Amino acid sequence: MAAEDRGGEPRDNMGNHLQLVLVESEEEDDNEMEVEDQDSKEAEKPNIINFDTSLPTSHMYLGSDMEEFHGRTVHDDDSCQVIPVLPRVMVMLIPGQTLPLQLFRPQEVSMVRNLIQKDRTFAVLAYSNAHEREAHFGTTAEIYAYREEQEYGVETVKVKAIGRQRFKVLEIRTQSDGIQQAKVQILPERVLPPTMAAVQLQSLSRCHVLPSSKPTWQDRAIRQWWQKYQKRKFHCASLTSWPPWLYSLYDAETLMERVKRQLHEWDENLKDESLPSNPVDFSYRVAACLPIDDALRIQLLKIGSAVQRLRCELDIMNKCTSLCCKQCQDTEITTKNEIFSLSLCGPMAAYVNPHGYIHETLTVYKASNLSLSGRPSTEHSWFPGYAWTIAQCRVCGSHMGWKFTATRKELCPPRFWGLTRSALLPRMPEDAEDAERGRSPLLCL
Repeated sequence: MAAEDRGGEPRDNMGNHLQLVLVESEEEDDNEMEVEDQDSKEAEKPNIINFDTSLPTSHMYLGSDMEEFHGRTVHDDDSCQVIPVLPRVMVMLIPGQTLPLQLFRPQEVSMVRNLIQKDRTFAVLAYSNAHEREAHFGTTAEIYAYREEQEYGVETVKVKAIGRQRFKVLEIRTQSDGIQQAKVQILPERVLPPTMAAVQLQSLSRCHVLPSSKPTWQDRAIRQWWQKYQKRKFHCASLTSWPPWLYSLYDAETLMERVKRQLHEWDENLKDESLPSNPVDFSYRVAACLPIDDALRIQLLKIGSAVQRLRCELDIMNKCTSLCCKQCQDTEITTKNEIFSLSLCGPMAAYVNPHGYIHETLTVYKASNLSLSGRPSTEHSWFPGYAWTIAQCRVCGSHMGWKFTATRKELCPPRFWGLTRSALLPRMPEDAEDAERGRSPLLCL
């Protein structure tokens, strides 16, 4: 979605090589910003979104005739594996997250071809920042769609992969052909027993049958049954020294419901049916959608329990008030109330531009303190039916994302913003007590 920079050196620090159209005068730039700010203020949240949310998740811009693979590779917990590392993939991949790739370099193309003939699995290392040279954690990725083509005599490989398992890096070696091989230890997912398992009588277990999924609220009787089920769930706490509310803090099902309520505050159009019912998969889905920086995301990646991961995610969602420019740190770009989903994956997903740069893009209704660069374009649009325009921070000029404008009048929303996660910094006010003691305001730090 971004073209090459004519100046040689990238103007921002993300290496996107964006084509930045220079403004003729400061007065013209100020006028443009006034129009954008006014447009953002007048924008209202639409009641109905008629855009096909399955289009972004299918990554149609990569081509519709990709060869698909079935089945999956699962490594044993705590086992040591040697997995090839795909170079220049600067993404902190979460298990279950889709990773689109466009590869041009001969070394990468050859590596992917070899992977297709084997288990289709490669390693994505988790770097806490772009300048870090060593990674201690990462995620395995498995290719599930693949396509080769030639453009202007250059062999190109287009790939869709999905994150599978977390790992800890033990050793990295470089082969004679330049390909890195990582010796990793697969990190297990600790599934904790129900909080009341130690005191719950087996004879009463029939009273605590866990429903396969949350029922719809169309029937009032079903709603009442669900409420009674939630109340009697911790009645055995009276046999212990701890109150019921304490057990609810570590109950996976209760945590999932609390996170869902927060997600609905972030996105009113979110449907519970689109979310996983399994606590582990659910916690990873939420982690992939949170617009947090790499320092926080790697902390979530280190956590080996869905319960603790959900607790940390809930803490982040409660305390995050707005999103600022990562370069300026004080320039507010948007608030969490403007976040919405335009994809089946949620409000944020990873996309790749024609030059192979991956952007985890967050969709929001309104944004402020941004200026536009260049003209709207529909080429390689991640959201078919929308034209994109490069958006920069008004203060420091850093690339923040894009403004998307509908090319057809019937599309709703008529406009929105796509902000790249690598340029955002979540704002989380600290309590006075935490500040005095030098503690982090979050559970996971």
